[in-house]
Amino acid sequence: MAAQRVVTTNINGTQKSFLCEPRQTLLEVLRDNLDLTGTKEGCSNGNCGACTVLLDGKPVTSCLVLAVECEGAEIETIEGVATKDGLAPVQDAFLENAALQCGVCTPGFIMSTKAMLRENPNPTEEEIRFYLAGNLCRCTGYDKIIDAVQDAAQRQCGTACSNET
Repeated sequence: MAAQRVVTTNINGTQKSFLCEPRQTLLEVLRDNLDLTGTKEGCSNGNCGACTVLLDGKPVTSCLVLAVECEGAEIETIEGVATKDGLAPVQDAFLENAALQCGVCTPGFIMSTKAMLRENPNPTEEEIRFYLAGNLCRCTGYDKIIDAVQDAAQRQCGTACSNET
């Protein structure tokens, strides 16, 4: 067994240090060591996007990132999306548009959506489908998810974006 290493990072706005083995993925550490179980394990090979988190603002599949690679990084998980005042607009949009069923894929979709809306606050349907192509849902069709993302964009962007189209 390789020696464990101490990794210091910022998770959801809080400085965290944790011990991990060099072979452990970020997903394993989040779920098993830090009890951040909102990030879901799907395929464990990077194909489904259920374990998507934001690493330095970019969406990554945490099952393919080694935890030791996260030294000094900023990580945002689904637990960091809501505020103390309630759900974030993207979460409200997914809930109100019934864009979820079993919930395994939902955290990954929300994290990818959050990253996309930071890059492009007013995406087209085609841009949404392209950006979210790495996130798979086995329960429902994608139309409700696309509707939720468009709704989230409107909530976040307001009238400024609706005047652009």
